[in-house]
Amino acid sequence: MIGVAVVGAGHWGPHLIRNFHDRSTSEVRVVVDLSEHRRGEVSARYPEIITTDDLASALDLPGVDAVVVATPTSTHHRVARAALQRGKHVFVEKPLATSVSDAEQLCELAAQAGVTLMVGHVFVYNSAVRKAKEFISSSDFGGVYYIAMTRTNLGPIRTDVNAAWDLAAHDISIVNWWLDAEARSAAALGSSWINPGLEDAVFATLRYPSDVLVNLHASWLNPRKERSITVVGERKMLVVDDMNLSEPLRVYDKGVTDDRVVPGYEETFVSFRASIREGDISIPRVALAEPLKAECEHFVDCIREGKQPLTGGRDGLAVIRALEAIDRSVKNGGAEEPILR
Repeated sequence: MIGVAVVGAGHWGPHLIRNFHDRSTSEVRVVVDLSEHRRGEVSARYPEIITTDDLASALDLPGVDAVVVATPTSTHHRVARAALQRGKHVFVEKPLATSVSDAEQLCELAAQAGVTLMVGHVFVYNSAVRKAKEFISSSDFGGVYYIAMTRTNLGPIRTDVNAAWDLAAHDISIVNWWLDAEARSAAALGSSWINPGLEDAVFATLRYPSDVLVNLHASWLNPRKERSITVVGERKMLVVDDMNLSEPLRVYDKGVTDDRVVPGYEETFVSFRASIREGDISIPRVALAEPLKAECEHFVDCIREGKQPLTGGRDGLAVIRALEAIDRSVKNGGAEEPILR
């Protein structure tokens, strides 16, 4: 039984407590939160769980093997570092930290301690996203041309990171996993209307190997909640719509081919003609499952079996590299910025 300390019982914390407190492979032994009200809510629902506002005392409790960090992004590094320095396995909600240097330090600490460090890029554990990877990776799909990703909603508005760090972090983690690659550069524009210095909407384009372009629209200042991804391939295309619970994935047997004249004929405007191929639209069966549950189970399995997480510390670091490049581009008026390694 893996004993867990959950740090942070605010917006996302209760969902993590519920999933880790299954009492079959893991149980939550202590919850840390600065709010007396939130601690009271945890105690009312789970009277057997210890609650405290003191992180150090929670880390020193007997039977705490792993620490789950669900605090504001600006505190991720500090809390995770304290847990890793005590030899605890650590699960950190995305993003891993707020800088490449801090994320690198966490990865190094985990390696030195020989413990699991995992980042909560939950959409990598989404059934439709995982099914989409099967299609994208198949030879029938062909090479990927570009990917367009939209993640918008009206709130919640953060006060410590901008919309790219809060929202686009999900999409970057998805694409990195789909393509098994990191972006090489980023060009982005954004603006702040609510809190000065924190962009409420960001429009970014990432350039991946093989000249794959990924366009991101991240905003918490939008009237409609949208989580959609369009992937355009050489021979097929697909759309992931996370808001469509009954049909989250559609695959389009569509593409563009070209017809060329027989060599030797005079080159005219008809010597090259784009030919649109209209094929069937299929709706693959996607098993309904809670991504967060799958993610939490994976963390426990990695601890028990000593295997590397699908969204480990280095994967989280790759996402932060891209986010830092997006920030640099926004500050430089949209100039294409290299992603440094």
